[in-house]
Amino acid sequence: MATPYDFPSDLLAGQEELHQVRAELSALLKRLPWSVVPLDGFSDDNGWRKVERPASPGWTEDDQAKVEKLRRREHELAVFVSGHRFWSATAGADRVDARTRLKHVHGAPDGP
Repeated sequence: MATPYDFPSDLLAGQEELHQVRAELSALLKRLPWSVVPLDGFSDDNGWRKVERPASPGWTEDDQAKVEKLRRREHELAVFVSGHRFWSATAGADRVDARTRLKHVHGAPDGP
């Protein structure tokens, strides 16, 4: 049977915000051009698979600032969650299970 963990509310909130920031950063990076700086497109079929990229206009200063802000917040939240005082009160093997469960608290319905 699964061991329930009584996660503190600030840890739960930090993990949820970390998920949200990572999702926002991922979506932003997917819509931005492949290169931060303007570069010509290229095609290379000499490797084990063909690689093609269109010309990249680069990122705007605003785009770069958004990415930097999200990356900085992601780092702050990751440090907060991984260094939370809750982990020092959780024993070795239980700590691994608890960390795994924390990552899925908000995304999965409660099981039986």
